[in-house]
Amino acid sequence: MVAGALGRLAIGQLGQSLDGRIATPTGKSHYINGADGRRHLHRLRALADAVIVGTGTVTADNPRLTVRLVSGPNPVRVVVDPQMRSPAERAIFAGDGPETWVLTRAAHLLGERRAQPLDLPDTPAEILDLLAARGCRVVLVEGGTATLSRFLEAGALDRLHLMIAPLLIGSGHPGFDLPPIDTLEQAHRPAVHWLPLGPELLADVQLSGDDRHVD
Repeated sequence: MVAGALGRLAIGQLGQSLDGRIATPTGKSHYINGADGRRHLHRLRALADAVIVGTGTVTADNPRLTVRLVSGPNPVRVVVDPQMRSPAERAIFAGDGPETWVLTRAAHLLGERRAQPLDLPDTPAEILDLLAARGCRVVLVEGGTATLSRFLEAGALDRLHLMIAPLLIGSGHPGFDLPPIDTLEQAHRPAVHWLPLGPELLADVQLSGDDRHVD
């Protein structure tokens, strides 16, 4: 990985089916990606100073956000939770793992969550500024749909690692929720490097200065 602007790097990651789903209509997502894809995710965590998820991911998936499948340090865990709605009993708040920060506008509702509340900045770029000021210069945005889409729409990601699993779900939760466009000329046309991950494919998408033009 190569650092982006100001010696910083923001990477988004998403594991999805061939038809762009990250979960079934009932929210089941364990596991869309196989062992190779999950190892790659843990490798990204080990390379990151901080990993970001939204309250929806904490609530639905109860992730630990630790490095277990490869060797490496655990990142700081960052939850974007404006109204402090993530259930306090989730693993990320147990206090027995790496440090957890909650970006929120409702710090008074922290309760029994064993985490450090921080004032939620207004934009994804300002979130990255806040994390960099606290020593986290390589940041992994792990999900879910709303959080990753906000960072992508804001142009705050340098790269996107899209892991595509060989299955068709047919309906369910999409990976992205972005504003509609009217013409294909408005579509993103980033450079993409394709890599095999066992039976899956990894799209390493370069977003810094991506090209929106259609030749």
